Amino acid sequence: MHACRKMPPTPVLETQRLTLRPLSAQDVPAIQRRFPQWEVVRYLDAKVPWPYPADGAARYVANRLNSMARGDRSHWAIVPRRGPQEAIGLIGLKPDDGVCSSQCGFWIDLEFQRRGLMMEALDSVTGYAFDDLEWPHLWSTNAQENHPSRRIKERQGARLVDLVIGRHVGGETTHMVWLLTRESWTCSEQRSRKKGRHAKGRVPKAIAEAFT
Repeated sequence: MHACRKMPPTPVLETQRLTLRPLSAQDVPAIQRRFPQWEVVRYLDAKVPWPYPADGAARYVANRLNSMARGDRSHWAIVPRRGPQEAIGLIGLKPDDGVCSSQCGFWIDLEFQRRGLMMEALDSVTGYAFDDLEWPHLWSTNAQENHPSRRIKERQGARLVDLVIGRHVGGETTHMVWLLTRESWTCSEQRSRKKGRHAKGRVPKAIAEAFT
């Protein structure tokens, strides 16, 4: 994928239980309240300031809105359709630039984990990348200790391709690099429709991860 390829305007995506709408300045208060939790930030990139400053969300959103305006990335606020009518998490997507090994990042408030909501949101964004943008693949990463994120990738049909050293808020650790192709995603989706998305085992707890 060409490194200079631009993202189109971020669309609204609907799932059974969620509305994914473009990130906006109105999301700052909810992010500032819900994001600064150790279990949310511990596996995020070490660039995330910790302890989280009082203007952390405002600065983050301003930066991401600028990147969206340039067509560099898409960012969605995750909003439950039955409330609360505010962001309970975020999910982002960017093109393959040939350098960064992660094209998708996300987090969700601890209160809304273990319900399959992050999987639902991620499936919607993945479908958008493959079906609407017609990307051939998606790169993603997670800390090796981040077992829930590993299970999410395995459920989507991603393949582990490398282990590297990564620096997170919680310290340096081994990073797992995954590759999900459009073909693998399609096969995984077909199996999921036959069996039911969460037919096997417990719904993974959604530990956050992010690209830089």
